[in-house]
Amino acid sequence: MDKGLDLNYRRLVIAGTGSGVGKTSIAIGIMKALIDKGYRVQGFKVGPDYIDPSYHTSITGRASRNLDPWLMREDGVIASFVNAMRDADVAVIEGVMGMYDGLSGKDDYASTAHVARILKSPVILVLDASKSARSIAAVALGFIRYGSSRSRYSRIKGVILNNIASDRHAEYCIDALEQLNIQVLGVVKRSNDIMLEERHLGLIPTYESKNIRDKAYKVAAYVKDHLNIDAIVGIVESSTKERIGSRHSNKSIDSINTKRDVSIGVALDESFNFYYADNIDILSRHADIKFFSPINDKDLPDCDALYIGGGFPEVLADALSKNTSMMSSIKKMAEDGMPIYAECGGLMYLSRCIINDNGKYIMVGLIDADTIMSKRLTLNYTEAKVVKPCIVSTHANIIKGHEFHYSRLDNLAEDSVYAYEMLRGKGIDGKHDGIIVYNTLASYMHIHFAYKDIVRNLIKACKRYKRL
Repeated sequence: MDKGLDLNYRRLVIAGTGSGVGKTSIAIGIMKALIDKGYRVQGFKVGPDYIDPSYHTSITGRASRNLDPWLMREDGVIASFVNAMRDADVAVIEGVMGMYDGLSGKDDYASTAHVARILKSPVILVLDASKSARSIAAVALGFIRYGSSRSRYSRIKGVILNNIASDRHAEYCIDALEQLNIQVLGVVKRSNDIMLEERHLGLIPTYESKNIRDKAYKVAAYVKDHLNIDAIVGIVESSTKERIGSRHSNKSIDSINTKRDVSIGVALDESFNFYYADNIDILSRHADIKFFSPINDKDLPDCDALYIGGGFPEVLADALSKNTSMMSSIKKMAEDGMPIYAECGGLMYLSRCIINDNGKYIMVGLIDADTIMSKRLTLNYTEAKVVKPCIVSTHANIIKGHEFHYSRLDNLAEDSVYAYEMLRGKGIDGKHDGIIVYNTLASYMHIHFAYKDIVRNLIKACKRYKRL
């Protein structure tokens, strides 16, 4: 019989009926409430998201982690969870989109419900009550019954009402829910003063300014005061009664120990901050990490490779373009053969220019293409076959990732060389992704380093370059 791992980790998933219902606000409010109760709280985010975790990190003081079965597989989800919880008391896991929204409409794979099932976690459902009253009970009942019809029972233990207009509005909603024995764990009244600021990819990352971080704290404090925190604590404490299956070993997401004899420069500032916390941790076990700012630093650190992640280079394009010393250094190192791995925002930065509503801004010029900002969103899970060996993979391997951007590459060189043939997703031109120039790989696809071969290959490339 499968006795399971007696992890005894307190855990709680915050799900929603859809996007935009206030999951992040509710999640950070619960995080603050638990912290004020004396718990050490670890934040998590379901799915491929870089922005929402920045809000968790601002409140908890701990790097929030992503949990995504598509990118990490189920064992990777559990390994990341276990690693992060070693010195924490409770996990608060913010869901993605609607609770049952995942990779397709056929099942809930890679959804919030899937992750809750993997971790055997209780769920609190966030309901946006702004345009309903008694009908909100029908919505809640539908989510509860749908979950119980797909498995043995529903994991939803209660609901939080968001965007309530008045005491009378709250009364209508609560009365309807209580008739169905659905526990109301919070009633958050609508307030324009505590709305989190948004931009074209969602919320504005807290990395960009102290004002955004201060606003996050204000929102968390406001939400906390509208929760039945004692009831929520009861749910959290009861979560330890279920154990995670023993087929998932309690091991590191990357247990390979190597001598750190190479160094990698990682771009991190207001413009580039889209990194999975696990990716940085995994890299740091193999290499000395040296952070640098493409906006504020004039020179690159002494290193054997560069990792330029995603972000919003289009927002700070003017500042990036004015730092000609940094751009010249990056291009020179690329021409010298230094391994450079760039994702999405990094790809845009390495192109000839970024063109947005404010004008044209000259970038590094390593990639023979122009970045054009558009109104069309590209959002997909991705899968690609490696058709040309590159610094992260060998030929014929399959790599999974995701893409999320409002830009495209125009005026691409006809002789562009691509590492990836797209099996799922759009990539750079609908068929390919991962442009190779010298020893540089730049793609729209973001990948997770839970697949150990990716980091092993990158470290090998660093060592080859170091020997030159």
